[in-house]
Amino acid sequence: MKIKVCGLKNRENIREIVSCKPDFLGFIFYPPSPRYVGDSFDVRLMRNIPPYINKTGVFVNQDPDTIIRLAELYGLNYVQLHGDEDASCMAALKARKIAVIKVFHIGEEFDFQNTEPFLSGCEYFLFDSKSESYGGSGVKFNWQILSRFNYPKPFFLSGGIAPGDGSKITSLHHPYLLGIDINSGFETSPGIKDVFRVNEFIKIIKRKQE
Repeated sequence: MKIKVCGLKNRENIREIVSCKPDFLGFIFYPPSPRYVGDSFDVRLMRNIPPYINKTGVFVNQDPDTIIRLAELYGLNYVQLHGDEDASCMAALKARKIAVIKVFHIGEEFDFQNTEPFLSGCEYFLFDSKSESYGGSGVKFNWQILSRFNYPKPFFLSGGIAPGDGSKITSLHHPYLLGIDINSGFETSPGIKDVFRVNEFIKIIKRKQE
């Protein structure tokens, strides 16, 4: 089970979270978000993140040229498309050999056939809670819905995950569940993660797999 810590922006907090050894770190390049990294995010800080941690840039309906420029500038391992991007956007990124995580916003009536056009264009899916904005709702969707997903595409589970959800998560047995994406449920303020809670959560998830 992979752990992705998303929504980081503070230099010291990033360094502290790196010490917890998550598998992925997420950085939001969407200006309306309270977790936006800013216009002058530190390139050297990003370049110094250990290579065993995958750096992921989160984008919402941004043009492929902008995504490609920022992915190359910051040495991103993945870009996460969190908006209404279509398959042509993913094709432009794939042509530049940029790995993609495609997000779907899940409600009770979500039809997983809607994911079919994106199967070949990305490495992973991420299933987040449906909300009026793009992410950050802090609300879980009904995880039982995942039983309807049967395409051979690994996915991350996101949306309202909190420190106390460790045992519930480790009881999930979907064959394509790759990892967990945590964000606002582990914060002391937007973009600042509680290092102790993140570290303890990672320990619980990893311990259950031993």
